[in-house]
Amino acid sequence: MAYEKISYELDGSTAIISFDDPATMNACGVDTAQELLHAFETARNEARCTILTGKGRGFCSGANLGANPGSGTALSHPGSQPDAGRALETHYNPLILAVQDHPHPVITAVNGAAAGVGCALGLIGDLVICGKSGYFLQAFRRIGLVPDGGSTYLLARTIGRARAMEMTLLGEKVPAEQAMAWGLVNRVVEDAELMTTAKQIAQQLAEGPTLALAMTRKLVWAACDGDFDGALRAERLAQRTAGRTDDFKEGVMAFLGKRKAEFKGK
Repeated sequence: MAYEKISYELDGSTAIISFDDPATMNACGVDTAQELLHAFETARNEARCTILTGKGRGFCSGANLGANPGSGTALSHPGSQPDAGRALETHYNPLILAVQDHPHPVITAVNGAAAGVGCALGLIGDLVICGKSGYFLQAFRRIGLVPDGGSTYLLARTIGRARAMEMTLLGEKVPAEQAMAWGLVNRVVEDAELMTTAKQIAQQLAEGPTLALAMTRKLVWAACDGDFDGALRAERLAQRTAGRTDDFKEGVMAFLGKRKAEFKGK
């Protein structure tokens, strides 16, 4: 499918989805959210790992306010009160949930600005790789709105209440090195090495035991909300499933044979 606001390519077993709208510094309007959702649906069937990144000077500058003046009035009936949350329900939240529920690992490769909902999309990755030019910005206070895209959840559970409050209430940029120190990202690399690094990690994941990795990421997501006993039960059930896969058999044989495992994702 031809996209207007994003690009999609398949690099071996890795799907690379990129914001690609330089005129808006990769703003994520509802049209972009629709394209992203379709691209992630495509990647579900074609790939074993997915990278989300941005082309040009930034990752994503946030929602496209220029295309949706009034922050939600475009989705309201003429003359009715504006509902700034409607687009979240119809477009952005389904996208965020689709990424969180993806069947294989998702890497976000953040270059330049990851602002507003772009911040949430940058942080939703299972692994977050950041170029040195990258920064995260909760810009909502600047326009009189509240964080969205799951930002309050992601920040509070990743960096704790105090720092989450700092990011959301003050609306200050958190540059790459600070994000690394806070535990927001996994790695910070030179901008020129961002995609090379992301692709290398994606290849490692794509060559791994697909079903086991898929269950692992779901277990970790669930552990953010559940109790310890629940985590133990979920791990036990997932381990039963993983232990019945061909990849498990291959992994054991490779270990015993002192060779590299060749996982098939089955």
